[in-house]
Amino acid sequence: MPRLVKRLSALKVKKIEQAGWYPDGAGLYLQVSPTLTKSWVYRYSIDGRERRHGLGSTNERSLEQARHEAQGCAQMRREGLDPIDACRQEKSRLRLDRAAGVTFQECAERYIGAHEPSWRNAKHGSQWRNTLSTYAFPVFSDVSVKDIEVGLVLRVIEPLWETRTETATRVRQRIEAILDWAKVRGYRDGENPARWRGHLDKLLPARAKVQKVRHFTALPYREMPEFFAWLRKKESVAANAVAFLILTATRSGEARQAVDSEICLETNVWSIPGERMKAGRPHRVPLSESAIAVLNRVEPLRFDERIFPGLNPRTGQIGLTKGELIVEYREGANGAYIGDDYGLPVVGELSSISRIVLRVDNLGELATIRSQLELDPRVISTELDVYTGGGVPQ
Repeated sequence: MPRLVKRLSALKVKKIEQAGWYPDGAGLYLQVSPTLTKSWVYRYSIDGRERRHGLGSTNERSLEQARHEAQGCAQMRREGLDPIDACRQEKSRLRLDRAAGVTFQECAERYIGAHEPSWRNAKHGSQWRNTLSTYAFPVFSDVSVKDIEVGLVLRVIEPLWETRTETATRVRQRIEAILDWAKVRGYRDGENPARWRGHLDKLLPARAKVQKVRHFTALPYREMPEFFAWLRKKESVAANAVAFLILTATRSGEARQAVDSEICLETNVWSIPGERMKAGRPHRVPLSESAIAVLNRVEPLRFDERIFPGLNPRTGQIGLTKGELIVEYREGANGAYIGDDYGLPVVGELSSISRIVLRVDNLGELATIRSQLELDPRVISTELDVYTGGGVPQ
């Protein structure tokens, strides 16, 4: 015969001042903590494992209310349900119901606002807004974020996938990020319908199969001395900037934004701050005699602190880009990438390492190789100086 439990009374609940567990029967307990706070708990077991489902404090629920809640939990157990899981599901449903009025566009604006301060380039915010306004918002700007599903995502992505694959990829990534943010915020539940791997990759052809590859304009490294001879005849800021970035093995953006304060003529070193580097770390570039001569050459063309002042003060564009200069030099021909077949240790007077330096799209690989081989940057700088025949437009 089961042992009878002496049930609690409202007066006893009020008078208890000792920590412990006090049964009321049918799985309902009064829990008194060491700090004498009191709460109701429904205790039960599933597969031999005890579970405890909190029903609120005695300040929130009276004894009768707690008994009513415990009866509901006992009914769930008879139906094979777990009261804790059922409570979580109900809270999730209520949370999503409250989020029903939160639209995708609202989430997008809040996501951009939260992350914009951390983006290195100020243009990223406008790029996010422009792409979403052009492609995503016309389809589901006013749709509740919890109702965004794969069909809506495909309505945005599919029309662009074969003709504007790069744009479609960026739009998909941005939608995915916003939906992930909304899920963490509790505005939606379930899988992300914009996820690529294991999801959209089953519905759309691989990007490599539909995207046409357009290589950047480049020229074989063996043409570099001839190209520099041609540059000497050019007196533009762009020509000097291209000479400087090749002699220093830097990216065009780093050269375009270079300012006086970064150049030390005592040590012949150009110190690029971390915020301008792709890797986010400061970078020191040794300057050869020809690189210094380029700085002297461009001095009369300057009108502000920038070493290579832009003709467009908003974009900082320096007129012709390096690719356009190469096109002009070769009359529109697209040669092989600079530095192809660089596996040989030395070719002529230019080592394989410096041939990688000349490769327009391979500066990240150069940094890795330079670090692994512990190369002195001044060796590369001097070798480029010699190979290009001085490298100074004059």
